[in-house]
Amino acid sequence: MRNIRFRRRREALTNYKHRLALVKSGMDRIVVRKTNRRIIAQVVRYDEHGDRILKHVESTALSAYKWPARSNRASAYLTGLLLARRILKGGGEPGREYILDIGLSSPVKNSIPFVFARGCTDGGLKLRSGVESDDSIFSIATEYAKKLKEDNGRYARQFGRYIKDGTAPETLGDLFRETREKILKE
Repeated sequence: MRNIRFRRRREALTNYKHRLALVKSGMDRIVVRKTNRRIIAQVVRYDEHGDRILKHVESTALSAYKWPARSNRASAYLTGLLLARRILKGGGEPGREYILDIGLSSPVKNSIPFVFARGCTDGGLKLRSGVESDDSIFSIATEYAKKLKEDNGRYARQFGRYIKDGTAPETLGDLFRETREKILKE
């Protein structure tokens, strides 16, 4: 007789061994997922009847702060910062420790889940994770846009959606700092 795995395991959607370890920790999880168009973040608490979502933030919420919501590292950082501010503003316990759940994402330095985690820690949350990222990640797009400005075809192809939305790619660094300050003042 053949042993059939759970459907989510067969479809490579859930690593149950990793999930069990996270649930056994007893801490609330901060779950971050990247799609092609946005970053999705949730604070999840385990319940025997199913996980309960305590807070939910998507990178599309950054458009209220005049930030062009995309699925990139700067948006991930700002989404983490926004989630942290909303947790603390909504009556979250300031000393409470959370655990980062990156799912099936590869744990690579400066990848979106870890930049998101850095945004959470900068926002005031205490995360149990090996968060490591550089400050330079936020200025890379601005420098790249300035270099590509001379080659109009590549510039338009690479930054077409920003241009279409009315955002100059060379000003992304300043816009990032302004958005960060708006979120922190909230």
